[in-house]
Amino acid sequence: MTALGKLLRTTAFKLTLVYLAIFVLFAASLLGYFALNTRRLIDEQITSTVDGEINGLSEQYEQGGIRRLVIVVDLRSRRPGSSLYLVTTPTGEGLAGNVGSLEPGVLDHPGWLETNYRRLESPEGSDHHALVRVVQLPGGFHLLVGRDLEERERLFGIIAHAGQWSLALVIVLGLAGGFFVSRRVLKRIDAMTDTAQTIMRGDLAGRLPVAGTGDELDRLADHLNAMLERIEALMRGLKEVSDNIAHDLKTPLTRLRNRCEQTLRHPAGDAAYRDALESTIAESDDLIRTFDALLMIARAESGQARDNMIEFDAAEIARDVGELYEPLADEKGIALKVETNGAAPVRGNRELVSQALANLVDNAIKYARPDGTVNGTPTEVLIKAGDEGERITLSVADRGPGIPDADRGRVVERFVRLEQSRSEPGSGLGLSLASAVARLHGGELKLEDNHPGLRSIIALPRAGPAGTG
Repeated sequence: MTALGKLLRTTAFKLTLVYLAIFVLFAASLLGYFALNTRRLIDEQITSTVDGEINGLSEQYEQGGIRRLVIVVDLRSRRPGSSLYLVTTPTGEGLAGNVGSLEPGVLDHPGWLETNYRRLESPEGSDHHALVRVVQLPGGFHLLVGRDLEERERLFGIIAHAGQWSLALVIVLGLAGGFFVSRRVLKRIDAMTDTAQTIMRGDLAGRLPVAGTGDELDRLADHLNAMLERIEALMRGLKEVSDNIAHDLKTPLTRLRNRCEQTLRHPAGDAAYRDALESTIAESDDLIRTFDALLMIARAESGQARDNMIEFDAAEIARDVGELYEPLADEKGIALKVETNGAAPVRGNRELVSQALANLVDNAIKYARPDGTVNGTPTEVLIKAGDEGERITLSVADRGPGIPDADRGRVVERFVRLEQSRSEPGSGLGLSLASAVARLHGGELKLEDNHPGLRSIIALPRAGPAGTG
């Protein structure tokens, strides 16, 4: 398709044609209304003038008869630029006036009419158009008074000529403006199309250009760029997950196979087989938990869990999770405390929120100091449900090694574990799940310094009139 063809097929150009047609129709209607009203005004002025003259001449006839009327009409008809006058006998013979000829039958129809005429001093064939009034006087005489319509026709022609040129100018300027606007819009659309084709070829780093005008195309580009960033992040996450699965899950699977192979090669009785099977089951359970966590993250990120949204009390979840992990904390010499200040209403998936909070508590207990004390006092893990107006917060504060500021954005990714925690069991999915659950509910996961230790906060929208729920 040629460049002109593409231009003519654009929506912007078609809309320009529609608006141009509407504007031309409106302008033509306005000019026509103006012309007709101008013509009507001139006709009213003519009729008013003619009526005044006929009334005056009728009075002259009543006062002095036909002789006086003829003298007055003869005087008036000789004036430059005078009206049309004609006085005739009952048989139609002219007695006075400046009208040389009329259309047949005009004098036989008293009242107003438009007719062609010729003045006395004008040559043959130089007919004009006039608006006249015919009156039959007592005695059968006829009186005709009128005005030439040349001025009206000339003014009407000027308006019509100006209107034609105005409409032509509007059409030309409208088409030029349509081409200009269409080319500009088409240029931006072509730029977006080129970027889209680049993205379709696999370069997810491409972004749609934004002109900075804040118009609808800019808003569309901003939303699409946000969508592309999300898609790129998901694709990058998928690649990282695939790589991490290959690295992090290959080791336990290899360990499982080697253990089974070693047991088969060196049979040592039922006890050895039993130990091997128990180790295999324990390793398999860890793998199953890893895949369950991955599936739960996938559910949260895809939004499938929104179907099970209910309203519940986040403070109750904090108490339940605290009760669940209290034995494990006691075993490690950690003081586990729960603080709730009244109800904390949240609308969401109770199971996922509970699992996210449990992951934070599990991490806090897992990475506590080995001796279970800080400056001679027992290490403390505090679970707290708070109400911050439009936000409900579930926080877990510990006294462990914490997370450096530079790593806090990275630890929420899948399978990411800091070097100092490689010796601890785990898959590096706990914070990733908590972050995905927070985003699912329109909230966020925040990691803060607890001086010392880490404070993990899940901030969720409050249910009810004060929040978004």
